[in-house]
Amino acid sequence: MAQVRRDSIKIGSIDGREYRLGSIYGAETEPTLEEVREQMARRPSIAEVKKGAYRRKSVSNRVVTGASQLTVKQSIIPICLVTTLFFLWGFAYGLLDVLNSHFQTTLGVKKAQGAGLSGAYFGAYFLGPLTYSGWIVRRFGYRWTFITGLCIYGVGALMFWPSGVKRSFGGFVGSMFIVGSGQVSTDLRRASTKLIAEQAIYSRNGRKPIYSYVRAPKSFQAIGSVVAPLLAARVFFAHVGSKDLKTVQWTYLGIAAFVFLLAIVFYFAPIPEVTDSDMADGEEQGTAFETGYEDKPLYKQYTLFWGIAAQFCYVGSQVAIANFFINYCEDVRPGTSQARGANLLAMAQGLFAIGRFVAAFAMKFIKPRLVLWLFMTMIIIFISCAMALKGYAGIATLSVVLFFESCIFPTIFTLSLRGLGRHTKRGASFLVASVSGGAVFPPILGVVADHSSTHIALAVALGGFVVSWSFPLYLNLFKAKELDGYLKSKVGIEVSEESSMEDGRFDEKPQVATEEKL
Repeated sequence: MAQVRRDSIKIGSIDGREYRLGSIYGAETEPTLEEVREQMARRPSIAEVKKGAYRRKSVSNRVVTGASQLTVKQSIIPICLVTTLFFLWGFAYGLLDVLNSHFQTTLGVKKAQGAGLSGAYFGAYFLGPLTYSGWIVRRFGYRWTFITGLCIYGVGALMFWPSGVKRSFGGFVGSMFIVGSGQVSTDLRRASTKLIAEQAIYSRNGRKPIYSYVRAPKSFQAIGSVVAPLLAARVFFAHVGSKDLKTVQWTYLGIAAFVFLLAIVFYFAPIPEVTDSDMADGEEQGTAFETGYEDKPLYKQYTLFWGIAAQFCYVGSQVAIANFFINYCEDVRPGTSQARGANLLAMAQGLFAIGRFVAAFAMKFIKPRLVLWLFMTMIIIFISCAMALKGYAGIATLSVVLFFESCIFPTIFTLSLRGLGRHTKRGASFLVASVSGGAVFPPILGVVADHSSTHIALAVALGGFVVSWSFPLYLNLFKAKELDGYLKSKVGIEVSEESSMEDGRFDEKPQVATEEKL
């Protein structure tokens, strides 16, 4: 008799077949713990995993594929491709910040209206993961998630051309929503993060924690955020006073061509599939290291839901600051041109990129939960100073805020997913949905700025950061032991290369590394 899942709700039946609400957001695709344990005795060999990476068929989420056993070296091709996606995402995000200010001049929109671009872009993050996007990655896997997302992204970029011809701000907002849908409606950004995270955390001979592997490729997202405003300063704002939108149109036409080409590359590239069964398998092996892992229903994963609230407020505050950075420069230092403001934004984004690499290095020696708490504390201190200072002192202080923002998103993301096991993909979908905070905070900050000033409106972002700061405080006070257990864990299978090659599989009984061997 089929097991009825506690986290799904019956909504009706047709011809004797039940239809449950859980299937909409992924409960029905998750494996049971019994299904995972049945497969633990026989995992595919590395050779089988590599061969399967070239298959272009969907993979059941309930099957242990063995792809999580690949080392980072063996996964170098998909990691490089995903790193390209991170750069592309950062580039699009960097242009979003500049377009907000650009359209205020060329189309005569107010600050609050200009924030509508962020509302459209990040609004897609709320709709996609909780409905149709999570379904794609669970049903068809990462390869088709990437391809579909890139195609939708390309269509959105193409729509910038007719929007520019009609000089329609509403058209640009709609186009930005499609671009955002391309990155999240098919879990493009979340799948990128998850693919790298899953490949790293369960690497057979890995010696570095998940945080370093996720953060290194994501550092290229920060580089993309630096390149975009530099390009805008020399293209969008090249002719002061010009209201021509041709440069915007040609820029996004080039982006469309690139993403369509990248979709073709992903079709032929080897993309290993890591399922929820693989994640649950790894969590089961990690219990020997005092990780505190216990298979629980999703609704009892309280750390996840706290992380979702923190991510919502953090992303909203981060996006609000980036959207109105140029306006802040014009406010605290009158006479600053938009081109000069774009260059200052590029410098601030440069600090953001440097912060990513600094955080990745720091986490080799300092526990990630402590780094998260320290960086969040410094954000609150420096944004408070930015609200009080004027001139270049205020601009420099706000730029330092971006430096400390660098590691927050990926660290909250990975720490919130700890211990989810077979619920990992659904939990990640909820975390991605929390990125929709970027659609809420900028318009609020814009309204306050229209009625007062941008540097006073930073109080909106400060409030969001304070809420986010409660998450690392909670982790350090109540979850330190469990999180530190994951740092000790080298989850994987110690097996000789000879035995793997001889019979094409791993040993019948997995041997988990002990603390003494570490």
